[in-house]
Amino acid sequence: MAEKILIIDDDVDTLKLVGLMLQKQGYEISAASNGALGLAKALEERPNLILLDVMMPDMDGYEVTRRLRKNPATVAIPILMFTAKTQLDDKVTGFEAGADDYLTKPTHPTELQAHVRALLTRAPQKEAGGAAPVAAPEQRGYVIGVLAARGGLGVSSVAVNLAASIYSRTQANVILAELTPGQGTLGMDLGSPNQSGLTELLQGSAAEITREKIQSLLTAHNSGIKCLFASENPRDVALVSQAQNYETLVSRLSTLARFIILDLGTSLPLSSQKVLPLCNERIVVVEGIPNSIHHSKLLIDSIAGLKIDRKSISAVLNNRQRSEAQIPSAQAQEALGHSILMTFTPAPELFMQAMRTKMPAVISQPSNMTSQQFLKLADIVLEREKAR
Repeated sequence: MAEKILIIDDDVDTLKLVGLMLQKQGYEISAASNGALGLAKALEERPNLILLDVMMPDMDGYEVTRRLRKNPATVAIPILMFTAKTQLDDKVTGFEAGADDYLTKPTHPTELQAHVRALLTRAPQKEAGGAAPVAAPEQRGYVIGVLAARGGLGVSSVAVNLAASIYSRTQANVILAELTPGQGTLGMDLGSPNQSGLTELLQGSAAEITREKIQSLLTAHNSGIKCLFASENPRDVALVSQAQNYETLVSRLSTLARFIILDLGTSLPLSSQKVLPLCNERIVVVEGIPNSIHHSKLLIDSIAGLKIDRKSISAVLNNRQRSEAQIPSAQAQEALGHSILMTFTPAPELFMQAMRTKMPAVISQPSNMTSQQFLKLADIVLEREKAR
């Protein structure tokens, strides 16, 4: 199999010229026109060598090199810096950042080929000799998907209060991701003006969804959690069809925090079908009325139809209003045909207060009975996370 070389350069002419030159030598060539895209391709493709320009807008070659060397998945890939700079200090900076070799533009094709061959020849020896760190798999966080059979059952309320409860118990990194484009509510509920993060990630290609890009779009909330918000623009709902982007996004999110809570909204679109198998557990929000229980039973059956173990699917009974029409928990569980993990007591005043303060209910009034139920749910999740 031909060795792959990734060329990262914002100069299109250089990409074409150098790429063609190396292709003629039998190498497989991949190209990226900026540093962020280059980092994404390096992670996805794991090339045998990276040919990297220094002078690029937004992120220069030195910074790209530093990030490549910090990531266990790319730390051992040889890097040949390719630049018009000739000053000794610039070369020193390149080597200090982690470059293996340095060439000054313009360079003769024979010289370029010689440096490429030398680096590719040395690379296996470094790995075999143990001098280079062995790339380790990225640590994956505990991912929980929250969804319901239909709207109005409190999926977002469950998701945000579970996230805040887990953070309250652990002080660990917790990400809450609202994956419902065009139907976002959490941004307004939590007082955040930045509601374009999910839209930006879904509009591009899956290859552009890098860890760095996701981190730049996360919003830190006063409750301690980090949030990725969905927009409220109805036109963005079409982005739910970007199933590959969803899959890549959740895979990347799982490496950024110990706990990742996903607000998946309602029903079972293709995007959710791609995401649910990536979750460690799934929580279906049910309301204690016959129609809701019937629809929720169908949803649980459909999730199980994705070859997902029913034991990893939990149901929570979210009784949002005080009403004689609500079915008792034991009766609801029998009708659902699936165990109910937690029942939330109706507390409309609590959630109104939470909306006024722009805080999750468990933070707004932690001693409230419903808040205590969310904290208990968090304790159950923490036990499951330890046992996985």
